[in-house]
This record gives sequence, C-alpha cells and structure tokens, in this order.
Amino acid sequence: MTNSLTPDDLLRAPKVLLHDHLDGGVRPRTVVELAAEHGYPSLPTTDVDALSGWFYDAANSGSLERYLETFAHTVGVMQTPEALARVASECAQDLAADGVVYAEVRYAPELHVAEGMELPAVVEAVNEGFREGQKLAEAAGTPIRVGALLTAMRHAARSMEIAELAVRYRDDGVVGFDIAGAEAGFPPTRHLDAFEYLQRENAHFTIHAGEGFGLPSIWQAIQWCGADRLGHGVRIIDDITVGADGEARLGLLAAYVRDKRIPLEMAPTSNVMTGAVRSIEEHPIGLLRRLSFRVTINTDNRLMSGTSMTKEFVQLADAFGWGLDDFRWFTINAMKSAFIPFDQRLALIDGVIKPGYAALQA
Repeated sequence: MTNSLTPDDLLRAPKVLLHDHLDGGVRPRTVVELAAEHGYPSLPTTDVDALSGWFYDAANSGSLERYLETFAHTVGVMQTPEALARVASECAQDLAADGVVYAEVRYAPELHVAEGMELPAVVEAVNEGFREGQKLAEAAGTPIRVGALLTAMRHAARSMEIAELAVRYRDDGVVGFDIAGAEAGFPPTRHLDAFEYLQRENAHFTIHAGEGFGLPSIWQAIQWCGADRLGHGVRIIDDITVGADGEARLGLLAAYVRDKRIPLEMAPTSNVMTGAVRSIEEHPIGLLRRLSFRVTINTDNRLMSGTSMTKEFVQLADAFGWGLDDFRWFTINAMKSAFIPFDQRLALIDGVIKPGYAALQA
C-alpha cells in the first residue's frame, strides 16, 4: 500500500457511496433472525457464518445472472415494514462505521410486496429505518446522511409506478430513481416513458448500464434515456484503445462520457465477481482515473461481495499504488455527483471531506 497507508487510515478516510443495494448489504445474522421470525423456509443454512460464506460463494460465479439469484433470500425476509426498517437502520449504521459520510442506497419497492404491503408503505418503512440509523450513527460519533434511490426492474413493467413514487417522496428521503436487473435482452429504452416523465419532473436518475452488456447499453442509457449517472459503466473501456506507446485514444462515446463528466458508479469487487472484468488489477478504473473520467468507488452488494468501502479502498491502493490524494479525488467526485442540492454537496465537501483528508494527511 502506497505512502505507508494502513487499512486503519483508509477506514478513517471520509467516503461517499453512490451505488449500494439495500437487499445486497443485509447482515447475515439479520437474514437468519428475520427468516425465523417470519417463517421463511428457504435459507440454504441458518448458521450465520456458513450463510455468509454461501452468499459469497454463490455470488462469485462470474455470471451476473447467477449473482442476482442470491437476492431471493434477502428479499424473501424483507417483506414487512418492521423488517425493512430494521435492515435500513442497520445499513446506515454499518456504512457510518465504515467511514461513509454520505450514501445513496437503492432498492426495488416492487420486490417487497409479496405479503401484501403497498408500494408507499415500503418506501415509508425504509425511510423510517434510514432516519433511525442516522440518529444511532450520530450518537455513536459517526454521522452519516443517507438518501434512497427507488429502483425499477428492467424485466418488469412497473417503472412508471416507481418513477412516480420517487417524485412523490423526493422531499421525504428519496433522492432519485434507478433501473436494474439483467441487461441482456432488457434495454433501458423499454422504460422510456418513465425516464421522460422523470425529466419533465426535474428528477434525478441513474441507470445500470455497461456491466453485463456493452456499449449499446451505455449509449441508450445516456442518449435515449438521459441518465444523470451510469451504474457500473465498466464496458466504456470497449471504446478506448491504448496504443503500444501507452497513449489512449477515445471513441466518440467514451469521449462524450468523459467530456460531459457523466459519473461512473464503479464497484471493483462486484465487477470481478460478475465477470465484467477479470481482476482488480485489470479493472478499467485504473485507466479511467488516469484519463480523468468522473469515476467513483462503490460497494454494490456488501453481503454478496463480502466487501466494504474500506476494503475497496485497500485493494485499489494495493493494485494501483494509490494514496490519500487519489481517494480524496474519488470521494469528491462522488460527492459532486450526488443527487442532493448543490449547496448541500458543497457543505459536505468543504465541511467534512476536505477537513477529514487534511487531518489524515497531516
């Protein structure tokens, strides 16, 4: 690790997280306890340590589709207001303990109605959980701000409902909209009416693109749907050629993404596990950092990937020799790209992030 950085240094570094799935970051013990409370019978094991290992092994298949299958169990135990509020509260506390000062956490309301909850009740339960988690984190001396992103599923037909929900709750804990799920065969343009509605409502949205599918997915997300940010976007590397002299040549789409400062929500460990890239050392984030794309570091799914923001920082420091200046740059990139008002972003940058890194560097 460069500059004598230790994992403890990176734990204490302020972090901003834009791409984290609520149902992908549940504590294993909570999964077991909620399954027992609600009579969910399908867990592969009720041993907490064994279950944690099962999630990691099942997700570490090199297939996005196989990776996504693991969510049946976490979603399966998140079907009541009490369960959703608990998971959301624990999420906020866990992120705060990891040094995250601002997070946008996403989830799909339509996946939590199997036992009869209405969509608004899902959103209200999660928002209440985030509020409680923020209070407990502040009391623990690790303040955090958490906003929700409401996710629609690419293969379903409820994106307009979810978009309307995001607008309805935009002043009560929801900061934006997302669309997720398997990319191949489910282009974002299938949901164009939802994106056009969000644009008319001056609402923010991000789109999962360029993870399981290539440049056409990224192009559609930006040029047809108007995405503010790209979830993952690692396949933008397909539009960049590096010559024998080390000089990078950008295609038209890559140049557009860089020049327009479109944020890329990259999750290195997850990208390796789903087969989007072969290793951390070969992850495009190294080249994209060098080329000054607006890249950000994220966890995606902390349970499935066995990761945290600190772990992502540690392995990137090892792989690319990055120091505090680099992580400060990534963190400010992420804060600039958040879906809260500009003055609030600036307050966190100037009042929390820059002083936090200055203290570490001193």
